[in-house]
Amino acid sequence: MEDLGPHHSGSAFAGLVATSQVLGLVSVVLTGVWMGHYRGGFAWDGSAQEFNLHPLCMVLGLVFLQGDAILVYRVFRNEAKRNVKLLHGIIHLLALIISIVGIVAVFDFHKAAKIPDMYSLHSWCGMATLVLFCVQWVMGLLFFLFPAVSSWFRSLYLPVHVFCGLTLLVMAIGTSLLGITEKLLFSIMSTYSQFAPEGVLANVLGVLLVFYGAVLCYVITREEYRRPPNPEEESLSVHFKTLTEGGSPGSP
Repeated sequence: MEDLGPHHSGSAFAGLVATSQVLGLVSVVLTGVWMGHYRGGFAWDGSAQEFNLHPLCMVLGLVFLQGDAILVYRVFRNEAKRNVKLLHGIIHLLALIISIVGIVAVFDFHKAAKIPDMYSLHSWCGMATLVLFCVQWVMGLLFFLFPAVSSWFRSLYLPVHVFCGLTLLVMAIGTSLLGITEKLLFSIMSTYSQFAPEGVLANVLGVLLVFYGAVLCYVITREEYRRPPNPEEESLSVHFKTLTEGGSPGSP
């Protein structure tokens, strides 16, 4: 097969990244339109309008921003690794804060409406995803951003961290799809089969979320889009190991 070269690879990468951003942003906008236009808008008073913040915050935080936090390692793969780590951690923190707001909104609504908490498959999967997301963020902080463990242990944990990050993204998208299905079943089931505009919008949102996740997983798992080895960073890592572990620059 003919080698299309780095220029073609770079153009394909840029196109895939742009596609992921369009899919993610449109998903967030459609969630806002669904909750704002069809479900009565937003509030913070224990009403159904407060509940509407939940899907918006979860799609924005646990899906779109989490995906972008992972993507920065591909988009900025030639930048200083320390800066990319910091950006990765900050976007994840922002995603976590927004997601917590979404969780508080739904619990607040349930309390005001005297609805039991944590009764559905969506709520179980959602809570598991959020808790594991918190654990993943703390572990990343301790292992990579402000490393409190040896370089050997960090290298051992890195593949686990990467795998868990992708798994959490898939879990977040799957949980969102469950939430969409639940909302359709409880809210517009009587008109859903008649292609009601609200139902069509929800279907389109679900499809966009699936494609967003698929494009991200493709970009993140492609070998040619990975961060290339940086001799200067490797040298700094060796010297850091020497200072913190008492080894020599030539030791493994």
